[in-house]
Amino acid sequence: MQIGFIGLGNMGAPMAANLVKAGHDVRAWNRSKVAQDRVPGVTLVERAADAFQADAVFTMLSDDQAIRGVIVDAGLLASARPRLIHIVTSTISVAFARELTRLHEEAGLGYVSAPVLGRPSVAASGQLNILAAGTADAVGAIEPLLASLGKKTWKLGQDPARANMAKLACNVMIAMAIEAMAEGVVLSESVGLDRADFFALILGTLFSGRAYESYSAQITDRSFEPGFKASLALKDMRLATEASDAIGRILPMLETVREGLSRAVSAGFGEKDWSIMADMTVRGGNGFASSANTSDSL
Repeated sequence: MQIGFIGLGNMGAPMAANLVKAGHDVRAWNRSKVAQDRVPGVTLVERAADAFQADAVFTMLSDDQAIRGVIVDAGLLASARPRLIHIVTSTISVAFARELTRLHEEAGLGYVSAPVLGRPSVAASGQLNILAAGTADAVGAIEPLLASLGKKTWKLGQDPARANMAKLACNVMIAMAIEAMAEGVVLSESVGLDRADFFALILGTLFSGRAYESYSAQITDRSFEPGFKASLALKDMRLATEASDAIGRILPMLETVREGLSRAVSAGFGEKDWSIMADMTVRGGNGFASSANTSDSL
């Protein structure tokens, strides 16, 4: 199958490589120059429009604005191969997902929202969890492609926005778990209990699970090299806040983690892993020493 791929960052590059391993002809484009050895077997094309001359095209770009600029404003839907199916794996706003659904319908193209759960290492191993929503025909047609990228595809119905709302809710809950562990450390360390011992306790009793296992290790080791950057996590918390505002609900825990990530990014930790917010909570809001300031990278 001929596949287009747009966005060869830390997540997109291993995903494109796994499509090649599955036997597909992958033609990819990235906004910045990518070395061929980063994506072995992938054909790098000169224009984003070239990726839309395929049976299906994946998009893994950072946010609404990037997708709008690269694809919508550039008129790629109008010039795409007829009956192409566009799969957006990025975390985007619910409002933009609905707009994309309408635009693809008007262009006579298939559209599937398929945001993913997993870090770059998980993407490289082809073990992502994929949240897919779109018409039954569109999802059915690309299901073999999704199977080469993830260990499970969760089908969430025919409205693509469902997958995007579910992904935002998942990320909000992970952020809440990180903050919960940080506050647990504040209390337990106040009486001299080592955080490694505290986490062994909670993992062995009440809070087993991937998020607690992964992020408790980072908090214990004070290791915050990015798997998911704090700046991108803050973007997702803002999107979740927009979604909650749209349904007229105030979500206090969401406000708390959004504010925590905002402090981390403003302090210059936007390029660190989003679990840096835990370090800031434990240290009373200051985080570890850093002279870098990346808060304007948003």
